[in-house]
Amino acid sequence: MFQHVLVAFGGVSPEHEVSVITAIQAASALKDSGLSLTPLYVSKSGRFLTGPQLLELESYKDLKTLEQQAVPCAFQTDALGRTVLSETRKGGLFSKPKVWPVDVVLVAFHGSEGENGAFQGLCEQYNLPYTGSGVMASSVGMDKRAAKVHAAACGVPVVEGLDFTEVEWAAGSEALLEKILALDTTVVVKPLRLGSSIGVEVVSGRDAIVRAVETGFRYDAHLLTEKAVRPLREVNCSVLGNAADAQASVCEQPKGSAELLSFQDKYMGDSGKGMASASRIIPAPIPEALTEAIQQASLRLFRELDASGVARFDFLVNDETGQFYFNEINTIPGSFSFYLWDKTGIGFPQLMKKLLDIAVARHREKNGRVRSYETNLLSTKAVKGIKGLKGKG
Repeated sequence: MFQHVLVAFGGVSPEHEVSVITAIQAASALKDSGLSLTPLYVSKSGRFLTGPQLLELESYKDLKTLEQQAVPCAFQTDALGRTVLSETRKGGLFSKPKVWPVDVVLVAFHGSEGENGAFQGLCEQYNLPYTGSGVMASSVGMDKRAAKVHAAACGVPVVEGLDFTEVEWAAGSEALLEKILALDTTVVVKPLRLGSSIGVEVVSGRDAIVRAVETGFRYDAHLLTEKAVRPLREVNCSVLGNAADAQASVCEQPKGSAELLSFQDKYMGDSGKGMASASRIIPAPIPEALTEAIQQASLRLFRELDASGVARFDFLVNDETGQFYFNEINTIPGSFSFYLWDKTGIGFPQLMKKLLDIAVARHREKNGRVRSYETNLLSTKAVKGIKGLKGKG
């Protein structure tokens, strides 16, 4: 049984503000759960901070003041071997740093170091249970090219595309430009490791492509260009559970003001509501056979990637042919895709509790396996000394 939940959010990411909204939404959904909630806010400069005001949206009107009032903190191991969150600023002569117990971490980052497996690795290092996917699935999910490779390998269609780095563009932009133009007259240019549609553009023509590429390199050193699916219908599906036991939500059709859903469409419609404010049709107005095919593809990808918790799979559908293509996986979807699960019969508080239960169960299963190996290797080597180690593999 767990009682103390650490809500981790913010981060060094262009999606920092979106993460704050998601975390506060999740905390609000858990307010009547009887659980103790402690915020772990990672500032835009990477500082770890805590304090009750960090779970109040009004506090973020002035980030400078908020950071000054919040408490610097870090993970530490206590005398009993348990990981706790500990105050790091120096107290008085007779005062000890305040500590907060941690039973499970609710991970609410979006993009970059919070969603790409880096923070998940920190939790693994401190042996803390955490929500969402593990290091590998998180890392692959953040890399659009790697995710497409996995999708194609398990039989899910992907759009034809070309990826390249900033170094490759600088060395041969004309040759790359010809390859991009060969994809189609209209292409999509996107950063490889970013979400929330930041830096994504649908463009036609040489000059527009060059401008979109230069914009994309402001956010990432690796870009992906793809043939544009037209006429386009976007369809998303969420999956909840683990590799052994997962279920798919109803499908949604996001509605944007442009050909592809933008950051403004997703988050700026109604301040403070995150992805819940975006305009969408639930269930998606598509044939039942297409709905089932997308749900099955989402479940297959969830299992193949060894994802966990809740994830959202985004697909591109050719509205004339009905052919669908995997676009990307969001291992920590905006607002945890609660709006999809609400329509599936699982309310937001219940969804959050399920995520925490899955995290604790996965952690318990991991710790039930052998995690060290008893050997006298070092004592044997120590007898020979450092000279005896030279030239040895």
